[in-house]
Amino acid sequence: MGAENGQSAEQAQPIKQRKNGLYRGVSEELAANMRAGWADTERADLAPIEQAPNAARRRAALSARFPGERLVIPAGNLKTRSNDTEYSFRASTEYAYLTGDLTQDGVLVLEPIADGHDAVLYLLPRSNRENGEFWLDGQGELWVGRRPGLREGEALYGLACRDVREAATEVARAGADVRIVRGHDAGLESALGERLNAERDEELRIFLADERLVKDEFEIRQLQAAVDSTVRGFEDVVRVLDRAEATSERYIEGTFFLRARVEGNDVGYGSICAAGPHATTLHWVRNDGPVHAGDLLLLDAGVETHTLYTADVTRTLPITGRFTEFQRRIYDAVFAAQEAGIAAVRPGAKYREFHDEAQRVLAEHLVAWGIVEGPVERVLELGLQRRWTLHGTGHMLGLDVHDCAVARTESYVDGALEPGMCLTVEPGLYFQADDLTVPEEYRGIGVRIEDDILVTEHGTGALQ
Repeated sequence: MGAENGQSAEQAQPIKQRKNGLYRGVSEELAANMRAGWADTERADLAPIEQAPNAARRRAALSARFPGERLVIPAGNLKTRSNDTEYSFRASTEYAYLTGDLTQDGVLVLEPIADGHDAVLYLLPRSNRENGEFWLDGQGELWVGRRPGLREGEALYGLACRDVREAATEVARAGADVRIVRGHDAGLESALGERLNAERDEELRIFLADERLVKDEFEIRQLQAAVDSTVRGFEDVVRVLDRAEATSERYIEGTFFLRARVEGNDVGYGSICAAGPHATTLHWVRNDGPVHAGDLLLLDAGVETHTLYTADVTRTLPITGRFTEFQRRIYDAVFAAQEAGIAAVRPGAKYREFHDEAQRVLAEHLVAWGIVEGPVERVLELGLQRRWTLHGTGHMLGLDVHDCAVARTESYVDGALEPGMCLTVEPGLYFQADDLTVPEEYRGIGVRIEDDILVTEHGTGALQ
């Protein structure tokens, strides 16, 4: 990395401090030199981003739901990783959904008017070159790269854009009732203070989660692109399993990550690269274990697109390309459960049906193998299969890998499936290495199979 704060030893001689500016410890001659001689890079030929019309429709629905109220949706701020370095920034889901902008510190404000709302997008403008912000501030463009100016933002997002450094003052002094999506911008929440109400703010977040349950055509295309890249990432991993044997699960993680960064924004969540008995740990993301011939690899990973939509796919593969008898037995049971679950995904079906059908198949196998005492109806009624099935059979998918998680129960888990919903179907069986209730041959084997499914008017369509 470069020098700290953009200041070398040669620049350190004290000079008169510039009033209300950043020039400290640099010569006047250098300061004047850094102010001058820069080309104008402002672009006047920018077209709106692809999702701009979709984002406008989403804002209209939000406006209709909360008439007369000021609505504040922040992108979020950088978070410190260590000392003066930050984690990579990811805009809040709600902000990305309503604007398409993915830059840090942005704030969308819906200002109430007589017949709805005026939407204003507060963004960080171009770095000031007169006061030295451009090169002396740690987030100046000379350090972190160029960002769109406010006029460019208006062209890209189809919204009026203002300086975000004025957002807290302008929002706080306005008179209307206000709601904010919490947890992303502590400064804004502090500025609004006692005017905020936690219950009302949660209603805003829940409404936006409900709205995301059904995807539009743009979102479906993005999810398909995420799945396509993810499939290629899985193929990359299969090609290097022999090298992973010589190193560790981290070779698998790094191989998939390369595909995610080349074709997308990032991985959509921490990749699970679980070899051998690690496959029985549902969220094994340490990925620091050995990869041995004769074991299985459970790979649960997804590419996130540049618009932040993520895939979520799982395959369980024999490291050397061939299952043992018991590995195959367990794999076939999980595959049969997944087929039963996918068959239950159709418009009008209850959301819980695909889980129930998959669980029934897994319970039938556990009874047949003598692992749990039947009959199957008794096992399901008492939930006895859950010792080895552990988790739900799927979840909604979109901007978040577990999308719409705070949606109303009656809309989601107790609701019915509709065309445009995208979800995963991912049954699994997990026999812990220390589970003395199962035959020794089963211990340490974990299998999960997961695909991403689009509900269509005629039934389902796999996204891969």
